[in-house]
Amino acid sequence: MSLGTIRARTLAVALVSGAAALFHLYAAGVAPFTALIQRPVHLALMAALGFLGVGVQRRRSVEAGDDSQEEVESNDRLSLTWLNWALAVLTVAVCAYLASQNQELVSRSGNPTRLDLVAGGILVVLVLELARRATGWGLVTVCLLALIYAFSGPYLPGFLAHRGYGATRLVEQLFLSTEGIWGVPLGVSADFVYLFVLFGAVLDVAGGGALLIALANKVAGRTRGGPAKTAAVASALMGSLSGSAVANVVTTGTFTIPLMKRAGFKPYFAGAIEAAASTGGQLMPPVMGAGAFVLATWTNIPYLEVASAAVIPAVLYYAALIAAIHFGAGRMGIEPAGSDSSEPILDRLHLLLPLIAIVVLLAMGRSPMRAAFWGVTSAFVMAYLRPTTRPSLLELRTVVERAGRGAVQVAAACAAAGIVVGVASLTGIGLRMSELIITISGGNLFAALTLTALGAIVLGMGLPTTAAYIVLAALGAPALVQLGVPLLAAHMFIFYYGCISNVTPPVSLAAFAAAGIAGSPPMRTATTAAVLAGAGFLVPFMFVYGPPLLLVGTVPEISLAFVTAVVGVIALAAAGMGFARHPLMWWERLLLAAAAVALVFPGLLTDGPGLVVVGLVFSRSR
Repeated sequence: MSLGTIRARTLAVALVSGAAALFHLYAAGVAPFTALIQRPVHLALMAALGFLGVGVQRRRSVEAGDDSQEEVESNDRLSLTWLNWALAVLTVAVCAYLASQNQELVSRSGNPTRLDLVAGGILVVLVLELARRATGWGLVTVCLLALIYAFSGPYLPGFLAHRGYGATRLVEQLFLSTEGIWGVPLGVSADFVYLFVLFGAVLDVAGGGALLIALANKVAGRTRGGPAKTAAVASALMGSLSGSAVANVVTTGTFTIPLMKRAGFKPYFAGAIEAAASTGGQLMPPVMGAGAFVLATWTNIPYLEVASAAVIPAVLYYAALIAAIHFGAGRMGIEPAGSDSSEPILDRLHLLLPLIAIVVLLAMGRSPMRAAFWGVTSAFVMAYLRPTTRPSLLELRTVVERAGRGAVQVAAACAAAGIVVGVASLTGIGLRMSELIITISGGNLFAALTLTALGAIVLGMGLPTTAAYIVLAALGAPALVQLGVPLLAAHMFIFYYGCISNVTPPVSLAAFAAAGIAGSPPMRTATTAAVLAGAGFLVPFMFVYGPPLLLVGTVPEISLAFVTAVVGVIALAAAGMGFARHPLMWWERLLLAAAAVALVFPGLLTDGPGLVVVGLVFSRSR
């Protein structure tokens, strides 16, 4: 590639990234646009960045770490630059057509022109290609299966059969309505996910990431396994801003994994801790992951209520993780060490004020879009308040480019998931899948939950969390609601398992990213991360069977449920690590695992024996 082409691409990325920031801030803080303007412009900006190589996957093997292979693939990508430019321009043109013609399109609803259909067909292909580059083949395969299903309905057996739909009707559904590509998922990405990613980028460039790590180190640095506990706390805080497990790993893991290795943790264990900690960041209020905003919009439940309900499950996840770190450090003979953090804290504490502002605004009932706008605005103000945190012009470019990089994958996943949702709505497959789950489970709630959890994990292995949640929300959530699970609990259950799939072998994206930083075997890192995140597989069952864990009930009920749940997840952590106050025998580990499962179900009949077993095992001396 010529020097001129490289400069042109660099300039284009900077301009599009800057335009994206200005557009979203204007829409959120000055004058909002209608859905069929906001969403196409958002997709055009994100697709332009994606096709120019921003925020898309690199096909390098983390395990092999082969630099020469990366160089060859990089050269392959550069040789196709002309195609990338063409795809970027074509996407912008199609989205601009829809945005400029949105009123006319509404007026001729049901009677599209040939140009409408051609533009729609082109956009479907472009969305699939963007999703392939940004998220891999998993989501694209699901979308292709959905499209095939829409066409082949009359030829399918049993409950899968439907009348079948032609290309014209399908393009109308996916392109000319808000039931497909322009649906709720992309709306969430366009309205506030980008702004929250921008918010995190501003704080990180100003030194907020280093501040969070330093604060976490002050809290946990002097305890057994302190650097690892620092990683857990810092990743919880950072994950609440980034909402992406992999982004969280590569952001905080760069600092925390070397600290853990120096403290005596083996590389695979250090990588596993960071992967498990970063995965839970998507579950941590007040910001959570993009899927949580989709959840709130999809269920029409205020985001503040969703974030409040997520507090106890998030605390349980990290309580179990920190307990597992403590027990693992004890098993490895790692003793407490002093905090070696030299990061300044006092001159950066003002960077926490924007986060507090977002929490206050959400508590006041402001929309996430407005809260994000004022969060970004206040973050810029706070960053410029002191010379130590004031970004330079070059760093401002870094901010907008980092925001674009973080938002491209979400936008691509949401647009592609809209294809699946549109087909599900058109064909009614969601209701049929719910009937199938109920039939296979025999109407048994535990069996239905298990089936749904397995589906979420399997989908989540190949899809981003947001996409996995959207697909399962359309196909599986109605069955859980029909079996008596409250709406919020059903959707939280699916969202939780979609997040946990990031550390579930054989495809554990967060663990593989952490393994690359730690220099450890990816599969061993992934399996260890799954053990460390074991509470994540238990907590969703806990809050389905114990609604007080979602803050439903009286204060005594919530308090009792919380205490027994904490005991349960700590018992599970000890069983997984094989260590409590001392190394555990195999039968003690089984007893603790059984006690943890017993504590899932509320009531003295199960909680009593579970607490007794935990007390006996932990009090036993060698």
